[in-house]
Amino acid sequence: MSLWIQFLAAFSLCMVVAQSAGADFTFAAFGDTPYTEDEEPRFVSMIAEINREPLAFSIHVGDFKSGWSPCSDALFLQRREWFALLHQPLIFTPGDNEWTDCHRAFGAAHDPMERLQKLRSLFFFDNYSLGQQKITLARQSKAYPENARWEHEGIVFATLNVPGSKNNMSMPAEFAARSNANEAWITGTFSAARAKSSRAVVLAFQANPFSGSSKNGPYASLMHAITRETVNFNGEVLMIHGDTHRYRMDQPLADPRAARSTLRNFTRLEVFGYPFVNWVRVRVSQRDGKVTFTSSPGT
Repeated sequence: MSLWIQFLAAFSLCMVVAQSAGADFTFAAFGDTPYTEDEEPRFVSMIAEINREPLAFSIHVGDFKSGWSPCSDALFLQRREWFALLHQPLIFTPGDNEWTDCHRAFGAAHDPMERLQKLRSLFFFDNYSLGQQKITLARQSKAYPENARWEHEGIVFATLNVPGSKNNMSMPAEFAARSNANEAWITGTFSAARAKSSRAVVLAFQANPFSGSSKNGPYASLMHAITRETVNFNGEVLMIHGDTHRYRMDQPLADPRAARSTLRNFTRLEVFGYPFVNWVRVRVSQRDGKVTFTSSPGT
């Protein structure tokens, strides 16, 4: 075989590989930490560990404090300073311990809605991520700036304000308005993914919607919207949450089209949480048009 033919064969092979490959990157996911004074220096050490890895960005799925620690401005500002230690972009979404549970006496009995507004002013005040390196985020609205969306290597990501503690269902008006906003954001996220011919969508929020769920429960409408969009999406869906502090990656969503069948293009990842201070390394790879998510403990 001549050198010219060998060159053409090698070039053609490279073109086939290039066409079949797609997204290939890693990001960090963590949440429900730090809770205690003992965890705080370990959390800072965890950030240093994350900084040593070539990650695209990090996602904190909420509960950056315990439910029994004060919901004070000072604590909020401290967490923001620690988030700023991350070299890569950080996208944060709030949990119940930061706002819905702040009415508790040992949280200094704050008004939950006032605390949510404080979070918005400190963590969601512009169209950029947290962290030392910034990425531009699409915010849902001035009313719900914590709901963010971004794209990385053709994969569409979105955060939602879905806290634990029954999704703040004890405040019906707030719960209804935020649920409507979340469902609209989910629909818009999948519409954006289809428009971009994206092969995957990643949703991140705090609550475990499979914990104590029911047809009329606090996460029923949320999961109905996610299920509907997943069924009608020609790609993979990864849902990342915290809340129940059990690291796992599985496929727990039932396919509404067939009894006792699993929705195969849906994957759930739950991050570590108290008493474990750890993060999850999420690898995103795409080959021949199919996206694959794999996870491993950071430490």
